[in-house]
Amino acid sequence: MSASAGLIGFDELPSILPVFPLSGALLLPRGRLPLNIFEPRYLAMVRDAMAGHRLIGMVQPLDSHSREAEPAIFQVGCAGKITAFSETGDGRFMITLTGIGRFRIATELARVTPYRQVVADFAAYAADFDPPPEPSGFERSRLYPVLRSYLELHGLNADWQAIERAPAEPLVNALAMICPFSPAEKQALLEAEDLSARADAMITLLGMAVAARPGEPETPLQ
Repeated sequence: MSASAGLIGFDELPSILPVFPLSGALLLPRGRLPLNIFEPRYLAMVRDAMAGHRLIGMVQPLDSHSREAEPAIFQVGCAGKITAFSETGDGRFMITLTGIGRFRIATELARVTPYRQVVADFAAYAADFDPPPEPSGFERSRLYPVLRSYLELHGLNADWQAIERAPAEPLVNALAMICPFSPAEKQALLEAEDLSARADAMITLLGMAVAARPGEPETPLQ
């Protein structure tokens, strides 16, 4: 089995991961997620990760409005490797995580660190570590019209030449990560079985948002 993004092989994965619960933040395999780290517990998490395997598991709280210090979290997340790191003058860390592979939380460990840690099971998502195939049934002609309407709806611009040149996986994953979908919708995109399913789900979400009448809430993906 190959190393995901040339960063780490499946057999090299640690069984214990620190996790960073962050609502609305989506990391996907081979995607890149910039983060601004400032809370003391997560500064400690990054320091410890940098001294070891440099992996952090991104997860989302079940309740995006929770104010609990340790909210309940979804059971599927994505491990990312710190591939860029810098420290600001005021003590914050600016990092970039590159997605390695998804995992399911087997159990959460009793707290011995300022941050949360879990036993991560990557087995169900072993295919994340193989080179991605072109998604079957992915028709760019279905994506472009609804994406254009969605971006106009949200007042966003796009480099259409870059979109048309982009391979399928970077395009689908980048759109899934940057579009302002709800946390539940982003979780559904994360848990999609494969790239084809993720592309179909994203096109559906874009279409739902465009079809929703102004002033009315969009129907979340369950």
